[in-house]
Amino acid sequence: MKKIADELMQAGIEKVWTDEPLANHTTWRIGGPADLLIQPKDKASLQKALQILHRHEIPWSVIGRGSNLLVRDRGIRGAVLKVAEGLSHCEFRGEEVCVGAGYSMIRLAVETGKMGLTGMEFAGGIPGTVGGAVYMNAGAHGSDLSRILIDAEILFENGESKVLSNEELSFSYRTSLLQKQKGIVLEARFQLRTGDRKEIAATLAANKERRRNTQPLQMPCAGSVFRNPPNDHAGRLIEAAGLKGYQIGGAQVSEKHSNFIVNCGGATAADVLTLINHVRSTILEKNGIDLHPEVLVVGEG
Repeated sequence: MKKIADELMQAGIEKVWTDEPLANHTTWRIGGPADLLIQPKDKASLQKALQILHRHEIPWSVIGRGSNLLVRDRGIRGAVLKVAEGLSHCEFRGEEVCVGAGYSMIRLAVETGKMGLTGMEFAGGIPGTVGGAVYMNAGAHGSDLSRILIDAEILFENGESKVLSNEELSFSYRTSLLQKQKGIVLEARFQLRTGDRKEIAATLAANKERRRNTQPLQMPCAGSVFRNPPNDHAGRLIEAAGLKGYQIGGAQVSEKHSNFIVNCGGATAADVLTLINHVRSTILEKNGIDLHPEVLVVGEG
């Protein structure tokens, strides 16, 4: 991979690492090495990187800020494209906002509120990027991204970029077309509404306080681990089953919120996966409900 890394850098892509531990790039602080980690500085360098990878037939995957993601202990073969600071523009056009895929969702919620625009308050606690939020149809507080997204520009594997409408992205609960068809979100456009700045700020502050009181934000975690089943909450089922605080290796069902798994120190991906499977089998046995993980699991075990 050293030759490929040199070629990428010669092409003007400055941030390239070989054998980079992905534990340094995930909010769980877990994950083996990527053969090649590339952080493009803009859309053009991302396209250039894809062309080079395609020419050398190197498989690739994408990460943002590494939330909602579990990288297995042997890491990821091929290249990982980190879409972060390089694609983090934000432009307001009246009640619309056009945002780069690397822009923080939390920051976006704050900035739209400052502009007196409502509709993004639910995102004030989503730790990932806009790109990851589109990929997962991220949501909280009874709302999700599909309710406000107009369209998104996607770079596909063949190097073609295309703007897909909300309908074309086939959103449903925590899913989108991008989980079936490989592509990279470049930017997204949202439709918001004019609102009262004080009311928006109050909602954001109340949501933040609620998260601070109910979620283990001071520990390495990845957000909610399981999708909520119809008409119930995964956290309620896990707590009712007596699994709050249950620990395998360095991974523990949070004592603060049962739908979070925290890294208590030295947790491996194997620890987390074993704990996830234990929770699933327990809830299936006790309640007849198969909890489906919300976190994306990638790499080699």
